[in-house]
Amino acid sequence: MARNLAVWLVALTLAGMMMGLVLAGAARAQDAAGQWHGMLSTPGGDLRLGITVVRDAAGGLAGTIVSPDQTPQPIPLGEVHADAGKLSFAVPLIHGKYEGSWDPNLQVWTGTFTQGAAMRLVLLKGPVPARNRPQVPAKPYPYKEADVTVASVPGVTLACSLTTPAGKGPFPGVVMITGSGAQDRDEALLGHQPFLVISDHLTRRGVSVLRCDDRGFARSTGVFGTATSFDFADDTEAEANFLRAQPSVDPRRVGLIGHSEGGMIAPIVAVKDPKIAFIVLMAGPGAPIRELMTAQRAAVAKASGVDPAATARNEALVSRLNDAVAAAKDTATARAEAAKIIRTEYPNLPQAIIDGQAAPVSTPWYRAFIAYDPRVALAKVTVPILALDGTKDVQVVSSQNLPAIREATKANKDVTIVELPGLNHLFQTAGTGAPAEYGSIEETVSPVALNLMSDWIVKHTQKGAAK
Repeated sequence: MARNLAVWLVALTLAGMMMGLVLAGAARAQDAAGQWHGMLSTPGGDLRLGITVVRDAAGGLAGTIVSPDQTPQPIPLGEVHADAGKLSFAVPLIHGKYEGSWDPNLQVWTGTFTQGAAMRLVLLKGPVPARNRPQVPAKPYPYKEADVTVASVPGVTLACSLTTPAGKGPFPGVVMITGSGAQDRDEALLGHQPFLVISDHLTRRGVSVLRCDDRGFARSTGVFGTATSFDFADDTEAEANFLRAQPSVDPRRVGLIGHSEGGMIAPIVAVKDPKIAFIVLMAGPGAPIRELMTAQRAAVAKASGVDPAATARNEALVSRLNDAVAAAKDTATARAEAAKIIRTEYPNLPQAIIDGQAAPVSTPWYRAFIAYDPRVALAKVTVPILALDGTKDVQVVSSQNLPAIREATKANKDVTIVELPGLNHLFQTAGTGAPAEYGSIEETVSPVALNLMSDWIVKHTQKGAAK
């Protein structure tokens, strides 16, 4: 669950030591113009950053920052200054800033990137180096791809990609539902594009696929920050209606694939929309979310080598935070209560860090999420279900999750549950399964998982097989 992982990473990062600012040498202001790149080390793995600085006609500086391992969308810089061998800029959208100095011997900017906590960041000249991702499909594709828009609730227009197989339709169709956190249509993470890889594989197998940017993110409109899983379910329902209306798609054979939180949303939509033909849950939650997240934190900490005593202390704190924000009447109250608990536990933390930790656990999304029990919707699903979990998934632990799905769906006569050996939360072939491995693994999605999904979908969408 990407957003849950992000919350956990923030907590670990903020608990880390402040990195020192290394000052050396001097450089002229114009040395800052151009492309720069660096690597930001986090508990969840190394993130590549790209900085582009440009000079306007009046001599002022502006620019953008991009983290291609999280999203390809650049973010504007604010207050860019370069003078007397020093470079600084703000990133207002994410409350970040950078301060560095020029090292004339190494020809790099050496400094500190701060976003709640401070992390050392060295910027080298040139564009961001590419990661090796052999499964990314190369154009031209042997099928049609079109940019389309889907109207959801008022104020939300979703920007999407629709892929259509070659040949004569109508074809079966799939709507893909992203995991938690702001995601683009490819579910881009650490240089991987799992939804692009899955979409390409399915379309080559004769299935039309619709995948969309989350509301309020990338090219979609709306507000992401106040949305809950139920809002994303509304968007998914609109996407399914759109796909069924396409002349090349058989409306009786349209289903859903949800990854992580998306696998929680898929049953919600299938219960509400009787036209959904099937659902595929890729690490979709089956256990109550608070129980699932407790297991997640323990598994991530163990795989990452965190001291068990520290894990226990953190779990006690998270439990208190969850109780407080769940009982709060609104977001402001939840944030104030969360900040009070953190301040009591860590009285010497700067207020900015306390606020940074309190914010993500007091959002409408988080408060609704931890209160949710997926078993209620799963028990009401009557269409075919394929549920997949990896044995090395530390974000949705299969030994806890799959039995819960099996029990909740026991009245459904067409449920296939598969535990895939050696696969992590992204369905990569993994070592430990720790999130820190995601970016270093070249494989985006295991061929075993791809073939299992496509074989099951093709079987269930043969004419006459689907509802």
